[in-house]
Amino acid sequence: MAHSFLTVLVPSVIAFAITLLAVRFVMWYMSECGVTTIDYNKKRRPAVPSSIGIATAFGFAIGLLVYVFGSSFNFYVPVASLEYLFATVLAVLLVSFVGFLDDINVRSKATHTTGMQDTRVGLKQWHKPLLTLIGAIPLMAINAGVSTVALPFIGMVNFGVFYPLLIVPLAIIFGANAFNLLGGFNGIQTGMASVAALGLFLYALVFNAYTGLLLSSIFLAALLATFVFDFYPSRIYGGDSFSYFAGTAIVAIMVVGSMESFGIIIFIPWIIEFFLHMRKRFDVTDLGKLQGDGTMKPPYGRKIYSWTHIAMNAAKMKEWQVSVFMFSIEGLFVAIAFALKFAALI
Repeated sequence: MAHSFLTVLVPSVIAFAITLLAVRFVMWYMSECGVTTIDYNKKRRPAVPSSIGIATAFGFAIGLLVYVFGSSFNFYVPVASLEYLFATVLAVLLVSFVGFLDDINVRSKATHTTGMQDTRVGLKQWHKPLLTLIGAIPLMAINAGVSTVALPFIGMVNFGVFYPLLIVPLAIIFGANAFNLLGGFNGIQTGMASVAALGLFLYALVFNAYTGLLLSSIFLAALLATFVFDFYPSRIYGGDSFSYFAGTAIVAIMVVGSMESFGIIIFIPWIIEFFLHMRKRFDVTDLGKLQGDGTMKPPYGRKIYSWTHIAMNAAKMKEWQVSVFMFSIEGLFVAIAFALKFAALI
């Protein structure tokens, strides 16, 4: 048992360290290249380096490759399927690259994007689901996961060949793009993803799912290293390279770690965000209007098109408080998922 935990701990520590270094490098490089975004929640509206998600994805990939290295050179007998690990690495890197393409489309003058004026234009809406489909190909190719899935409140359902060929790609597309919808506040995406990763880690630990434990531990380590720079006052902007990476990684860990039912519950905040945005045909900003006392005013008054609008309507909150509110929401759904699991409802 101690040996197995060591094979999880060492790659995770290395992933944390590599991500720290990678984020610092990408911060400098993106600033030099002019790939920045405006932080509209600050009075001075500073430009911060964008697309830091490629650094997080890089750290995650290196962490997994450290495990593969150890098994290849016979430092230990591999417990996790190397085929599954390589497919997961390839999936997240491909989708992160799509996000990177989205991030580098920056204009010198602000133009109307999603619900606001911004210099970052990004890909067209129809490009995003089409290109994020690429991330599903490695998992489809190896027939990842188990076709018989326990769905919440429904029970066991056998999807057969439709699971790898239809369910998995749809889950990757939805996961990447839905995660991308909820953001705009310092640390909100890295923090919520960290809470979700912690939930997956604890589930895998309690129920002895080694592959899920390895993946979620390395994922959590890379996220925490990014969160150091991202929480208020943020020095970075994760960009679509981060949101696509995080959404894809969560889905991939659910599939490869056989944690689909649990994962669906913890992903509910992003599912709700999708339907809230859909009410305004996705032409929505999550950002608030900065007030003189530092609090954020909801952009559409009492109309709710995002979780962040709920937070800003619930009380007078500063930017970091909105983020913490969302961390709490994600933590609540992790707790609900565990309660349902122990009650044998999922």
